[in-house]
Amino acid sequence: MSRRVKRPLRPAGDRPKGARPYRGSSAERPPAHRPGGKPAARFAASPPRASKPLVAEPAKVAPEPPPLPTKVQTVVVTADENNMRVDRFLEARFPGLSFSHIQRIVRKGELRVNGKRADSKDRLEEGQSVRIPPLKLDTPKGAGPLSEAATKTLQALKEMTLFEDADVMVLNKPAGLAVQGGSGITRNVDLMLEVMRDAKGQKPRLVHRLDRETSGCLLIAKTRFAATALTGSFRHRSARKIYWALVAGVPKPKQGRISTYLAKEENEDDSIMRVAKHGDEGASHAVTYYAVVETSAQKLAWVSLKPVTGRTHQLRAHMAHIDHAIVGDPKYFNKENWDLPGGLQNRLHLLARRIVIPHPRGGVIDVSAPLPPHMLQSWNLLGLEHDRFDPIENAPEE
Repeated sequence: MSRRVKRPLRPAGDRPKGARPYRGSSAERPPAHRPGGKPAARFAASPPRASKPLVAEPAKVAPEPPPLPTKVQTVVVTADENNMRVDRFLEARFPGLSFSHIQRIVRKGELRVNGKRADSKDRLEEGQSVRIPPLKLDTPKGAGPLSEAATKTLQALKEMTLFEDADVMVLNKPAGLAVQGGSGITRNVDLMLEVMRDAKGQKPRLVHRLDRETSGCLLIAKTRFAATALTGSFRHRSARKIYWALVAGVPKPKQGRISTYLAKEENEDDSIMRVAKHGDEGASHAVTYYAVVETSAQKLAWVSLKPVTGRTHQLRAHMAHIDHAIVGDPKYFNKENWDLPGGLQNRLHLLARRIVIPHPRGGVIDVSAPLPPHMLQSWNLLGLEHDRFDPIENAPEE
């Protein structure tokens, strides 16, 4: 990305609902991100790309798998398992247990924590009792030659890889590829990672999620140690994510902060996140900083977005809330009598452009993803310079 020094854009005009301008002082800005300052140190290798070939684990002597739980068990959460997610807890206790099986027993309420139903994302506390139903363990993959299909999957992962070392991978997830399984989804990143499962039954773990139609940087932990460290960085907001989007109209002011509460609203066919009030059931606080990078005839704007929180559909819901919905968004685009400019594809124009996060073993991972084909086509048609200075880099971190 270009590092040309430009003065930050100045807020101007009326403020959209939910937004207020920010004028961060120099004290608020991390020194490494001030315009004209030195860029943040990058970890390992730059430019970001695979630092070594993506290959299956070498042959190892597999230890005896844990006994197959043929009846209901009740186990106690240990100190080492404190604050571990329910799904990670099951993966650690029973290597080889498939994601789909974990989701099924949780969804059906067969797994209970202190006698109550639990969600796979819930975090456990030391001393809690976990009821585990009879489980069906997947047979760990052998160390023999990969099948033709597995070899193709491994090659596809290699082509997506922006960065890789012994602990971490950053994939450039294409738009349209789901991160996890679900109704009607037969191919997803989590399933693809099965080809990297080692002789102990352990496979790389997802650290965060992207919507199916959002492309860009997806962080993967290759070891349990890395998964714990990276998940902690997200929980303590040490990770910095920057997104690019094409939106309808031009937000005013051109830099701002959106702060709302969001809650899930279920309907017959789907669910969306709606702006809620503090205290509403299921409502969570969500904060996003935005900055206009460039405009096209006042009808479209390229905006850079920095989410402080990580709520479901946060950026999509927030941009629709200030009346500048993301182009091609099937859930949140709410502009009436608005025509898509000729030549632009009616697909979600949202890219997880960059991720900056402490590496579990020291240093910093700093990786950027290129525009996906449909967004690059739009940028070229609109004459937008995709290597321009990104003003959101100077937004406050909190």
